[in-house]
Amino acid sequence: MTRPAPIRVVLADDERMVRTALRAILSAEPDLEVVGEAATGAEAVSVVREVRPDVVLMDVRMPGTDGIRATEQILATQAEPPRIVVVTTFENDSYVYDALRAGAAGFLLKRADAEALVQAVRLVARSDSLLFPAAVRTLAAEHARARPAPPAWVAKLTGREREVLRHMAKGLTNAEIARRMEVGAATVKSHVAAVLAKTGTRDRTQAVIAAYEAGFLNGG
Repeated sequence: MTRPAPIRVVLADDERMVRTALRAILSAEPDLEVVGEAATGAEAVSVVREVRPDVVLMDVRMPGTDGIRATEQILATQAEPPRIVVVTTFENDSYVYDALRAGAAGFLLKRADAEALVQAVRLVARSDSLLFPAAVRTLAAEHARARPAPPAWVAKLTGREREVLRHMAKGLTNAEIARRMEVGAATVKSHVAAVLAKTGTRDRTQAVIAAYEAGFLNGG
């Protein structure tokens, strides 16, 4: 049986020791491969363009172009952009929230253990689940900007799409949502695509952030 290609990872952090530690952890796994490093956000954009990784572990605070701007540039300039995971010291940092709004798929604490790091990379690369949904929900609830009125997309969601969005916020995969709703996986996939289109978001994390900012997941 042929093994799937390894998940290709780029490390972006201005501290060499952090990059060295991350590389040692990831390189010990047969299905993970570190294909590049960057010490600044600008370097991260350049390295990603050159090596086209599957996942980027992005420090949010770097000199010059920070992780937020680098995330925006990577997602805006790559036809098939990698999944970006912000690596941070403080989980309630407004920088982390801004990075998620910019397009990061999730975040990981620098104090996370090796197993959590490895599983996070695998999850964002090969799963349709939300990375650490409880942490994303907490961050979104704390930092979501209040709106005077819900955006127009809220009224455009069908009942089924509303249900799917709430399940997405809980971190359920398409298969899990299908079982909850007693429908086929293809139907759920179609609903998820409709939710992303109507919210104008790139992926599940962005949709959940948008839902909190709209008040939809705060009782809306």
